[in-house]
Amino acid sequence: MNKIITKDQIKDLLFDGMTILVGGFMTNGTPQMICDAVVESGVKDLTLVCNDGGYEESGIGKIIKNGQCKTLITSHIGLNPLVGQMMATNDIEVILTPQGTLAEQVRAGGSGLGGVLTPTGIGTLVAEGKEIINIDGKDFLLEKAIKGDLAICKSNQSDHVGNSTLLGTTINFNPLMALAGKITIVETDELVDHIDPNSVTIPGVVVNYVLEGGTK
Repeated sequence: MNKIITKDQIKDLLFDGMTILVGGFMTNGTPQMICDAVVESGVKDLTLVCNDGGYEESGIGKIIKNGQCKTLITSHIGLNPLVGQMMATNDIEVILTPQGTLAEQVRAGGSGLGGVLTPTGIGTLVAEGKEIINIDGKDFLLEKAIKGDLAICKSNQSDHVGNSTLLGTTINFNPLMALAGKITIVETDELVDHIDPNSVTIPGVVVNYVLEGGTK
């Protein structure tokens, strides 16, 4: 099965109000071409789930700057001062979540779980409005699973059925996001005929489409 998609075809998968899970860490491992497609599509009221807010001109920062993001679920926004400014003027809702908790919420979403229990955030603003469950005398926050209408990820190499290899720090959130999207697109630097099974980071079975780098 050939899963190759063009940048313009990606726009047909987007709709207002959708939730998009975005791989990457400080835009390292973020699918820049797919982010461009989102910007060009003009879809609005998006919920974006990403480790950070990108930079103003890179990663999801481009989507935020274009006024398309309604809610950002993230661990930190310090790389992109615009997010803080928009947060202060109520132009965007920012849900700040401890990084490990965010990773486990997305993992739970991809694994079909309802959520995770964590002690992180107990006694802080993070716990406000959340259910606290006591287990063996210790309190835990119930953090609900996160899933997306679309997951967009990056790879160094992918084959035609979506088996993908990521190198070094580009791995970061990408495998987690890939599992938790109803539809998953991988943007690859290099499209190849074969991936060594021992090198697969994101299995093709969870990938719906592959965008080849340089594709317009």
